[in-house]
Amino acid sequence: MLLIRLLAALPLPQLHAAGTLLGWAVYALSPTYRRQLRQNLSHAGYHDAATRRAAIASAGKGLLELPAIWLRPRAEVLRWVKRIDGEARIEAARAEGLGIVFLTPHHGCFEITAKVAAERFPITALYRPPKLRFVRALIEAGRAGPNLRLATPDYAGVRELLGALKRKEAVGVLPDQVPSEGEGEWVEFFGRPAYTMTLAGRLVRRPGSVTLLAFGERLPRGEGYVVHLRPLPDALPGESDARRVNRALEELVRECPQQYLWGYNRYKRPRGAPPPEAGA
Repeated sequence: MLLIRLLAALPLPQLHAAGTLLGWAVYALSPTYRRQLRQNLSHAGYHDAATRRAAIASAGKGLLELPAIWLRPRAEVLRWVKRIDGEARIEAARAEGLGIVFLTPHHGCFEITAKVAAERFPITALYRPPKLRFVRALIEAGRAGPNLRLATPDYAGVRELLGALKRKEAVGVLPDQVPSEGEGEWVEFFGRPAYTMTLAGRLVRRPGSVTLLAFGERLPRGEGYVVHLRPLPDALPGESDARRVNRALEELVRECPQQYLWGYNRYKRPRGAPPPEAGA
Protein backbone atom coordinates (compact mmCIF):
# COMPACT_ATOMS: atom_id res chain seq x y z
CA MET A 1 0.00 0.00 0.00
CA LEU A 2 2.89 2.34 0.77
CA LEU A 3 4.34 1.72 -2.69
CA ILE A 4 1.00 2.53 -4.30
CA ARG A 5 0.80 5.81 -2.42
CA LEU A 6 4.35 6.68 -3.40
CA LEU A 7 3.52 6.01 -7.03
CA ALA A 8 0.40 8.16 -6.75
CA ALA A 9 2.55 11.13 -5.75
CA LEU A 10 4.80 10.99 -8.81
CA PRO A 11 4.29 13.40 -11.73
CA LEU A 12 2.40 11.94 -14.66
CA PRO A 13 5.41 12.10 -17.05
CA GLN A 14 7.45 10.00 -14.63
CA LEU A 15 4.62 7.49 -14.21
CA HIS A 16 4.28 7.06 -17.96
CA ALA A 17 8.04 6.77 -18.42
CA ALA A 18 8.25 4.10 -15.73
CA GLY A 19 5.13 2.47 -17.16
CA THR A 20 6.85 2.08 -20.51
CA LEU A 21 9.65 0.14 -18.83
CA LEU A 22 7.14 -1.96 -16.90
CA GLY A 23 5.20 -2.77 -20.06
CA TRP A 24 8.34 -4.04 -21.76
CA ALA A 25 9.39 -6.02 -18.68
CA VAL A 26 6.07 -7.86 -18.56
CA TYR A 27 6.23 -8.49 -22.30
CA ALA A 28 9.74 -9.92 -22.00
CA LEU A 29 9.10 -12.07 -18.93
CA SER A 30 5.68 -13.55 -19.77
CA PRO A 31 5.52 -15.80 -22.85
CA THR A 32 1.75 -16.19 -22.42
CA TYR A 33 1.14 -12.45 -22.35
CA ARG A 34 3.54 -11.90 -25.25
CA ARG A 35 1.81 -14.51 -27.39
CA GLN A 36 -1.64 -13.21 -26.54
CA LEU A 37 -0.79 -9.61 -27.35
CA ARG A 38 0.81 -10.50 -30.67
CA GLN A 39 -2.06 -12.81 -31.67
CA ASN A 40 -4.75 -10.25 -30.84
CA LEU A 41 -2.95 -7.56 -32.81
CA SER A 42 -2.47 -9.88 -35.76
CA HIS A 43 -6.11 -11.02 -35.85
CA ALA A 44 -7.17 -7.36 -35.88
CA GLY A 45 -4.91 -6.71 -38.86
CA TYR A 46 -2.00 -5.01 -37.09
CA HIS A 47 1.23 -6.71 -38.08
CA ASP A 48 3.61 -3.75 -37.90
CA ALA A 49 6.25 -3.47 -35.19
CA ALA A 50 5.49 0.20 -34.47
CA THR A 51 1.92 -0.48 -33.34
CA ARG A 52 3.08 -3.47 -31.30
CA ARG A 53 5.80 -1.49 -29.53
CA ALA A 54 3.40 1.34 -28.73
CA ALA A 55 0.83 -1.12 -27.38
CA ILE A 56 3.41 -2.72 -25.11
CA ALA A 57 4.36 0.64 -23.65
CA SER A 58 0.74 1.76 -23.39
CA ALA A 59 -0.21 -1.26 -21.27
CA GLY A 60 2.48 -0.38 -18.74
CA LYS A 61 1.48 3.27 -18.68
CA GLY A 62 -2.10 2.23 -18.00
CA LEU A 63 -1.07 0.22 -14.97
CA LEU A 64 1.17 2.81 -13.33
CA GLU A 65 -1.18 5.75 -13.88
CA LEU A 66 -3.90 4.05 -11.83
CA PRO A 67 -2.63 4.95 -8.34
CA ALA A 68 -2.50 8.64 -9.25
CA ILE A 69 -5.95 8.63 -10.83
CA TRP A 70 -7.47 6.72 -7.92
CA LEU A 71 -5.77 8.43 -4.97
CA ARG A 72 -5.17 12.03 -5.97
CA PRO A 73 -7.89 14.65 -5.49
CA ARG A 74 -10.29 14.69 -8.42
CA ALA A 75 -9.63 18.34 -9.21
CA GLU A 76 -5.93 17.60 -9.55
CA VAL A 77 -6.53 14.60 -11.81
CA LEU A 78 -8.93 16.51 -14.03
CA ARG A 79 -6.29 19.15 -14.69
CA TRP A 80 -4.56 16.47 -16.76
CA VAL A 81 -7.53 16.46 -19.16
CA LYS A 82 -6.53 18.96 -21.81
CA ARG A 83 -9.63 18.71 -23.97
CA ILE A 84 -12.96 16.92 -24.28
CA ASP A 85 -13.61 16.08 -27.91
CA GLY A 86 -17.37 15.83 -28.40
CA GLU A 87 -18.45 17.57 -25.20
CA ALA A 88 -21.34 19.16 -27.10
CA ARG A 89 -22.93 15.69 -27.29
CA ILE A 90 -23.13 15.59 -23.50
CA GLU A 91 -24.56 19.08 -23.33
CA ALA A 92 -27.19 18.22 -25.94
CA ALA A 93 -28.26 15.09 -24.06
CA ARG A 94 -28.53 16.97 -20.80
CA ALA A 95 -30.51 19.77 -22.45
CA GLU A 96 -32.99 17.22 -23.79
CA GLY A 97 -33.33 15.56 -20.39
CA LEU A 98 -31.85 12.27 -21.55
CA GLY A 99 -29.89 9.73 -19.57
CA ILE A 100 -26.44 8.85 -20.93
CA VAL A 101 -24.92 5.40 -21.41
CA PHE A 102 -21.13 5.63 -21.61
CA LEU A 103 -19.44 2.64 -23.22
CA THR A 104 -15.77 2.79 -22.22
CA PRO A 105 -13.66 -0.13 -23.45
CA HIS A 106 -10.12 -1.10 -22.37
CA HIS A 107 -8.80 1.67 -24.55
CA GLY A 108 -6.45 4.39 -23.39
CA CYS A 109 -7.05 5.70 -19.88
CA PHE A 110 -10.54 4.34 -19.32
CA GLU A 111 -10.43 5.20 -15.60
CA ILE A 112 -10.43 8.94 -16.17
CA THR A 113 -13.61 9.12 -18.24
CA ALA A 114 -15.96 8.41 -15.32
CA LYS A 115 -14.29 11.13 -13.25
CA VAL A 116 -14.78 13.60 -16.10
CA ALA A 117 -18.48 12.71 -16.20
CA ALA A 118 -18.91 12.81 -12.40
CA GLU A 119 -17.63 16.37 -12.32
CA ARG A 120 -20.74 17.34 -14.31
CA PHE A 121 -23.56 14.99 -13.22
CA PRO A 122 -24.23 11.76 -11.30
CA ILE A 123 -22.92 8.56 -12.90
CA THR A 124 -23.20 4.92 -11.83
CA ALA A 125 -20.39 2.70 -13.12
CA LEU A 126 -20.57 -1.06 -13.47
CA TYR A 127 -17.69 -2.68 -11.63
CA ARG A 128 -16.60 -6.29 -11.13
CA PRO A 129 -15.03 -6.62 -7.65
CA PRO A 130 -11.63 -8.37 -7.61
CA LYS A 131 -11.11 -11.38 -5.37
CA LEU A 132 -8.35 -9.83 -3.24
CA ARG A 133 -9.89 -7.77 -0.44
CA PHE A 134 -7.18 -5.12 -0.21
CA VAL A 135 -7.30 -4.56 -3.97
CA ARG A 136 -11.08 -4.31 -3.81
CA ALA A 137 -10.88 -1.72 -1.04
CA LEU A 138 -8.32 0.29 -3.00
CA ILE A 139 -10.34 0.26 -6.21
CA GLU A 140 -13.61 1.12 -4.50
CA ALA A 141 -12.00 4.01 -2.65
CA GLY A 142 -10.33 5.26 -5.81
CA ARG A 143 -13.23 4.92 -8.21
CA ALA A 144 -16.14 6.03 -6.06
CA GLY A 145 -16.62 9.61 -4.94
CA PRO A 146 -18.97 12.59 -5.24
CA ASN A 147 -21.48 11.95 -8.04
CA LEU A 148 -19.82 8.59 -8.80
CA ARG A 149 -21.39 5.34 -7.59
CA LEU A 150 -20.33 1.76 -8.25
CA ALA A 151 -22.67 -1.08 -9.20
CA THR A 152 -21.78 -4.77 -9.16
CA PRO A 153 -22.62 -7.03 -12.15
CA ASP A 154 -25.57 -8.77 -10.53
CA TYR A 155 -29.32 -8.28 -10.31
CA ALA A 156 -29.03 -5.51 -7.72
CA GLY A 157 -26.34 -3.74 -9.73
CA VAL A 158 -28.36 -3.87 -12.95
CA ARG A 159 -31.30 -2.37 -11.08
CA GLU A 160 -29.05 0.47 -9.98
CA LEU A 161 -28.03 1.14 -13.57
CA LEU A 162 -31.62 1.13 -14.78
CA GLY A 163 -32.64 3.36 -11.90
CA ALA A 164 -29.93 5.87 -12.77
CA LEU A 165 -31.12 6.04 -16.39
CA LYS A 166 -34.70 6.44 -15.20
CA ARG A 167 -33.54 9.45 -13.17
CA LYS A 168 -31.90 10.80 -16.37
CA GLU A 169 -28.43 10.32 -14.94
CA ALA A 170 -25.47 8.55 -16.56
CA VAL A 171 -24.15 5.01 -16.39
CA GLY A 172 -20.75 3.65 -17.41
CA VAL A 173 -19.91 0.16 -18.67
CA LEU A 174 -16.75 -1.61 -19.83
CA PRO A 175 -18.42 -3.32 -22.80
CA ASP A 176 -15.41 -5.46 -23.80
CA GLN A 177 -15.00 -7.03 -20.38
CA VAL A 178 -15.59 -10.78 -20.58
CA PRO A 179 -18.83 -11.52 -18.69
CA SER A 180 -19.60 -14.54 -16.57
CA GLU A 181 -21.47 -17.56 -17.89
CA GLY A 182 -25.07 -16.73 -18.71
CA GLU A 183 -24.39 -13.00 -19.04
CA GLY A 184 -23.13 -12.98 -22.60
CA GLU A 185 -23.25 -14.41 -26.09
CA TRP A 186 -20.64 -15.26 -28.69
CA VAL A 187 -20.30 -12.35 -31.11
CA GLU A 188 -17.59 -11.41 -33.59
CA PHE A 189 -14.98 -8.94 -32.37
CA PHE A 190 -12.16 -8.13 -34.79
CA GLY A 191 -13.00 -11.23 -36.81
CA ARG A 192 -13.06 -13.71 -33.92
CA PRO A 193 -15.90 -14.95 -31.72
CA ALA A 194 -15.75 -13.23 -28.35
CA TYR A 195 -18.04 -13.88 -25.39
CA THR A 196 -19.76 -10.49 -25.22
CA MET A 197 -21.93 -9.04 -22.48
CA THR A 198 -25.58 -8.60 -23.41
CA LEU A 199 -26.14 -5.93 -20.75
CA ALA A 200 -24.53 -3.17 -22.82
CA GLY A 201 -26.91 -3.86 -25.69
CA ARG A 202 -29.88 -3.82 -23.33
CA LEU A 203 -28.83 -0.45 -21.92
CA VAL A 204 -28.36 0.96 -25.41
CA ARG A 205 -32.00 0.14 -26.18
CA ARG A 206 -33.38 1.92 -23.12
CA PRO A 207 -35.79 4.71 -24.10
CA GLY A 208 -35.02 8.21 -22.92
CA SER A 209 -31.25 7.83 -23.12
CA VAL A 210 -28.37 8.34 -25.53
CA THR A 211 -25.24 6.19 -25.89
CA LEU A 212 -21.74 7.59 -26.21
CA LEU A 213 -18.43 5.79 -26.70
CA ALA A 214 -15.72 7.23 -24.45
CA PHE A 215 -11.95 7.00 -24.88
CA GLY A 216 -9.26 8.74 -22.79
CA GLU A 217 -6.33 9.18 -25.18
CA ARG A 218 -2.90 9.46 -23.54
CA LEU A 219 -0.85 12.34 -24.85
CA PRO A 220 2.89 11.90 -25.50
CA ARG A 221 5.47 12.39 -22.72
CA GLY A 222 2.86 12.33 -19.96
CA GLU A 223 1.34 15.64 -21.03
CA GLY A 224 -2.15 14.52 -20.05
CA TYR A 225 -5.23 13.21 -21.82
CA VAL A 226 -7.82 14.05 -24.43
CA VAL A 227 -11.24 12.51 -23.79
CA HIS A 228 -13.01 11.55 -27.01
CA LEU A 229 -16.77 11.03 -27.13
CA ARG A 230 -18.33 9.30 -30.13
CA PRO A 231 -21.99 8.52 -30.92
CA LEU A 232 -23.02 4.90 -31.22
CA PRO A 233 -23.46 4.06 -34.91
CA ASP A 234 -26.86 2.93 -36.14
CA ALA A 235 -27.50 -0.79 -36.24
CA LEU A 236 -27.07 -2.57 -39.56
CA PRO A 237 -29.96 -4.64 -40.95
CA GLY A 238 -30.25 -7.89 -39.00
CA GLU A 239 -27.46 -6.92 -36.60
CA SER A 240 -27.78 -7.97 -32.97
CA ASP A 241 -27.35 -5.45 -30.16
CA ALA A 242 -24.13 -7.13 -29.02
CA ARG A 243 -22.62 -7.12 -32.51
CA ARG A 244 -23.59 -3.47 -32.95
CA VAL A 245 -21.70 -2.61 -29.78
CA ASN A 246 -18.66 -4.66 -30.81
CA ARG A 247 -18.60 -3.05 -34.25
CA ALA A 248 -18.71 0.38 -32.61
CA LEU A 249 -15.81 -0.60 -30.36
CA GLU A 250 -13.80 -1.78 -33.35
CA GLU A 251 -14.27 1.60 -35.02
CA LEU A 252 -13.21 3.40 -31.84
CA VAL A 253 -10.12 1.24 -31.36
CA ARG A 254 -9.04 1.78 -34.95
CA GLU A 255 -8.82 5.52 -34.26
CA CYS A 256 -5.82 4.82 -32.03
CA PRO A 257 -4.93 1.11 -32.02
CA GLN A 258 -1.67 1.75 -30.15
CA GLN A 259 -3.61 2.38 -26.93
CA TYR A 260 -5.96 -0.60 -26.87
CA LEU A 261 -5.23 -3.26 -24.25
CA TRP A 262 -4.34 -5.98 -26.74
CA GLY A 263 -2.87 -8.19 -24.02
CA TYR A 264 -6.31 -8.60 -22.39
CA ASN A 265 -7.65 -12.13 -22.79
CA ARG A 266 -10.73 -10.94 -24.66
CA TYR A 267 -11.43 -14.28 -26.36
CA LYS A 268 -11.41 -16.57 -23.37
CA ARG A 269 -14.31 -18.92 -22.67
CA PRO A 270 -15.77 -18.30 -19.21
CA ARG A 271 -16.30 -21.33 -17.01
CA GLY A 272 -19.67 -22.88 -17.80
CA ALA A 273 -20.20 -20.93 -21.02
CA PRO A 274 -20.95 -22.92 -24.19
CA PRO A 275 -18.28 -23.08 -26.88
CA PRO A 276 -18.52 -20.49 -29.67
CA GLU A 277 -20.04 -22.95 -32.12
CA ALA A 278 -22.93 -23.68 -29.76
CA GLY A 279 -23.55 -20.04 -28.84
CA ALA A 280 -23.11 -18.47 -32.28
